[in-house]
Amino acid sequence: MDRRSALAVMASGLALPAFAAERRLSPVTAGLAIDRNRIDATLKQMVSANRAAGASCLVWQRGAERYFGAAGFADREAKRPMARDTLVQIFSMTKPVTGVALMQLWEQGKFRLDDPLANYLPAFGKVKVLAGGIGADGKPALRDPARPIIIRDILRHTAGFSYGMRDTAADKIFHEVDPLALTNTLDEFGDKLASVPLLFDPGAEWSYSTGVDVQALLVEHLTGEKFEPYVRRTILEPLGMKDTAWTQPPERLARFAATYMQAAGGKLDRVPDDKARALNFGPRKLTMGGAGLASTLDDYMRFARMLLGRGTLEGTRIVSPDTIRVMSTDQLDPRITKRFFLPGKGSVGFGIDFAVRIAPPKDAKENRGTVGEFFWDGAETTLFWVDPVNDLAAVFFVQVLPFDGTLHHDIRQAVYGPDYTGPAA
Repeated sequence: MDRRSALAVMASGLALPAFAAERRLSPVTAGLAIDRNRIDATLKQMVSANRAAGASCLVWQRGAERYFGAAGFADREAKRPMARDTLVQIFSMTKPVTGVALMQLWEQGKFRLDDPLANYLPAFGKVKVLAGGIGADGKPALRDPARPIIIRDILRHTAGFSYGMRDTAADKIFHEVDPLALTNTLDEFGDKLASVPLLFDPGAEWSYSTGVDVQALLVEHLTGEKFEPYVRRTILEPLGMKDTAWTQPPERLARFAATYMQAAGGKLDRVPDDKARALNFGPRKLTMGGAGLASTLDDYMRFARMLLGRGTLEGTRIVSPDTIRVMSTDQLDPRITKRFFLPGKGSVGFGIDFAVRIAPPKDAKENRGTVGEFFWDGAETTLFWVDPVNDLAAVFFVQVLPFDGTLHHDIRQAVYGPDYTGPAA
């Protein structure tokens, strides 16, 4: 799997407040029970049908663990089972961690959400937008943006940045410039990204992007500290996430899950180990804000429980309840109607590095969930969600490419039941 393929599979005005749990729960909500047998059967089916080599799930509800289960293999060839301490590459589930890191600095008054990004990262004050057509020099026609990129744009994917996922002139330039090459530093990434034309005027559309990597760059410039140690010091260590890191020590390789690619005829082909391990066990300069963390079920659940706890876990406060409320509230103005692939996630808007459910599931094909929940996923089909109404958090791990949303549908159905559309009014 080359890096361009990895980027492609990453594809994976305010609305309703997320913390409906602050209201008194209805009897239906209070009685929501986790059916262990149903989740067990779902994980086993994923493996037996060759949809994944291994799968695991952890559910926390009402202050206690309600489910852990695993099926299949973390390394099929070595017959190493998927286990509770299996280390997996979580790709874009890194993004919410980065968002929390930047929002810690917002709480400290280091910036305002509507500040121009160029106030802090001047290179982004010179960006241009695709104007359509080809200029006299044979290059894509460009123009000035209608307004500057603001920090809110990089938090909600409305800046106009490419991710190399769309068939536009900007995406072609993105691949030529290669800002996310692991040989770049974050500063070099920023300079190269600023040379790539925007897909649209800032704030005009939603398009999954490198905006979260820009968040990481902004953390470095605001703190004068490298991004990886900053996150370790302010989030990972305080939460007790002892196995979660971009740079993994060699002794953890024995717990690292292999990656598998869905192939013709229902086969699962193993991705070469050197490619699967590159982000965590190979040489690199770049620490991405949008991807790169490897984690375990228990570690990531500690992060999810902190979010469920409105910024606090076991007496340790990472951010304030108000910050979590801002992050988990839909930030997309209704006039932002062009949303690339986001509608495929269900009836959702987007907050700060999370999708946010704004309406109940409309049909059986849509993922089960509750209005006010917030979530995100990763390229190799990992998933987590936080459901304040049901006082629930869930983490689901597989390592399969390309991204397979049917696995998310099935694990959510296993947790909630096939007919669940939310609590009684």
